[in-house]
Amino acid sequence: MNRKITKLLALILTLSLVACLFAGCSKKSAAEEIKIGVLVADVSGEEALAFRSYYENYIAKNYSNVTFVYTEQLTDAAAEKSAIEKFAAQGCQAVISFSSSDRAIQLDTCIKNKLYYAVGSGMLDDAQFETYKTSEYFVGQIGPSMDTEYEAGYAMGKYFADKGVKSVAIYGAFIPNPMHVYRAAGVLAGLGMTYGGASEKDAIVGQIFGDQGIDTSKVGTSGVQLTGYFQGFGDTTFDELFGILGQNPEAFLSVGMATTFFTDALNGANIEFSDIDSFTSANGKAMSEGKLVYLAGKYSSSIGPIFAAIMNAVNGHPVRDAEGNALSISQNYLVATDADSFAKYSTADQGDTPIFNKELLDTVIGDSISYDSFVSLVTADRS
Repeated sequence: MNRKITKLLALILTLSLVACLFAGCSKKSAAEEIKIGVLVADVSGEEALAFRSYYENYIAKNYSNVTFVYTEQLTDAAAEKSAIEKFAAQGCQAVISFSSSDRAIQLDTCIKNKLYYAVGSGMLDDAQFETYKTSEYFVGQIGPSMDTEYEAGYAMGKYFADKGVKSVAIYGAFIPNPMHVYRAAGVLAGLGMTYGGASEKDAIVGQIFGDQGIDTSKVGTSGVQLTGYFQGFGDTTFDELFGILGQNPEAFLSVGMATTFFTDALNGANIEFSDIDSFTSANGKAMSEGKLVYLAGKYSSSIGPIFAAIMNAVNGHPVRDAEGNALSISQNYLVATDADSFAKYSTADQGDTPIFNKELLDTVIGDSISYDSFVSLVTADRS
């Protein structure tokens, strides 16, 4: 009798395993713990802190089986690669990247370690996307495209040109970071400036990449004067800033991070400034009480959809387009030019009531989610 029971149990187990294979039991259950590694190049900026708060204080709270593991500040490709390998050793199933020293190395390292990978905010360049778009472990990218970054810079430059300012200083943030290069190129064009004799996007972008910054001797203008330029952040940064402010520009245009580093100095110098950053309380104060007059920003929860895409991939249901390519959806910036417009955007996306809340994200988390569903979610007008 025992032998018959043993054979019966063995048969049941075999049939169960076969059934599981056909039913998808090999895929991760949504109830299992999901650990996501997050690569960060910026650990102190307003936008970076807002993004982290959304993931840790809202997403992790509302998706109790999800844990985020953050890196310290990453400064080069070697550090990014090492961080991914550490994530793998810690049992992470996926990586969301907010660091861009070398995303090709990041992807290769994730593929080697069988970790799903997504760009958290921004885009791979076109050649990189073509290389990895069909990789099993590349989930996708949702964020401003390089064209969108250029347009954001252009609109910011044009804003000041239309105001009639005659002199400006520019902060190039962390060029050669691609998004900062494209924004800076747009700023020059929007101000009516040429660079190395060029006025078209691709020509200006190519030269800035080649120069690893903006060479002020190559800037041509028929109206607005460039009184100073600097980039990066280090021991001499404030010496550079105050030297430039000493030239008394009418406006200070930044392609990122000015609101993190320079708000007090710019307010103290009584110089109007602009930035491409995020709708945070500190930036709201700089606009209502200080000299911040133009902010192109993203919702803090704009990184919600890429989290949803990661969830689908980890649970065995990656979202692909009709050709089998990973997600690639561009997000636009919202622009505030006064306290009222800033408040409109910021109050709609706070704490327990983010724009991309659980109810919205759950509409694109599941086993039969279409690519078009993600496009609709990301591109809907939420202003």
